[in-house]
Amino acid sequence: MSATGLAFSLCVDLQRPWSEIRLIGEAADSAGWHSIYVPDHFMPHETGNHAAGGPVLESWTCLTGLAMVTRRIRIGTLVLGNTYRHPAVVANMAAALDQLSAGRLILGLGAGWQANEHLAYGIGLPAVPERLDRLAEACAVIHALTRDRTATYQGRYYALVDAYCEPAPIQSALPILVGGGGERRTLPIAARYADAWHTWATSREFGRKSEILDQLCVAAGRPPTGVRRVCGASVTIISASEVSRVGADDEDILGPAAQVAEAIHRYRDAGAEEFVARDDARRPIGAALEFVRQFQQDIVPLLR
Repeated sequence: MSATGLAFSLCVDLQRPWSEIRLIGEAADSAGWHSIYVPDHFMPHETGNHAAGGPVLESWTCLTGLAMVTRRIRIGTLVLGNTYRHPAVVANMAAALDQLSAGRLILGLGAGWQANEHLAYGIGLPAVPERLDRLAEACAVIHALTRDRTATYQGRYYALVDAYCEPAPIQSALPILVGGGGERRTLPIAARYADAWHTWATSREFGRKSEILDQLCVAAGRPPTGVRRVCGASVTIISASEVSRVGADDEDILGPAAQVAEAIHRYRDAGAEEFVARDDARRPIGAALEFVRQFQQDIVPLLR
């Protein structure tokens, strides 16, 4: 946690080439960012269900690469699609990467949603209720495999019988982050299994959902403080003369340093403990690296 009471992290766009992703990871590590996250997709998203061309690097391979070129920054997924990988496989992947990264992994999990990928690759995309049932079971499976000596579990979709996950993660309680803002199903899953919860939302909407999560944690017999609150937005720092629009509570934060800090302050007031700045591959690498430096130099001091 920084002196601001809020941790600052990056979510790097995997439509960038690896050479740029590596530079951003190394710069964030040197500048003192808290975490660097990667999304989990195989192709660009388009309206409708049509396959889309365009380079998108596979998330876990890139995350492993980032683990190797960084030393202090935490690494994580925002978030792995549960439809793409069996949770027992994910647990073993996570244990290995936690070993390789010296205990820096945050395992972000989500139900999966991008239809064009599923259709193009022939991967089943169940209806939303089944996807969320599967996510809940996957969280239970991964929780057991990464924290217990052996795991036995019988669910509707997944089953374990005296299963091992060795070598175990370095972190005795490998942090599980649940991603998504659904109030009827996703938030109850986070309340039961998550060490952290993330959603992309305005600060006002985030605060409202976070209050619901508080209530769900109590109902699940957990203190609300046991679930770290993570949110964020796309951030662009520009001079006052360049401002064409600055939303008071917008998912995109755009403006001079003082206005950016004010917008991020609203997330902190809404209960966020970690703010994630979302990268965009359309931003030239020079500008992206300058943002990594400028955010820490110009924005963070304004939040202290």
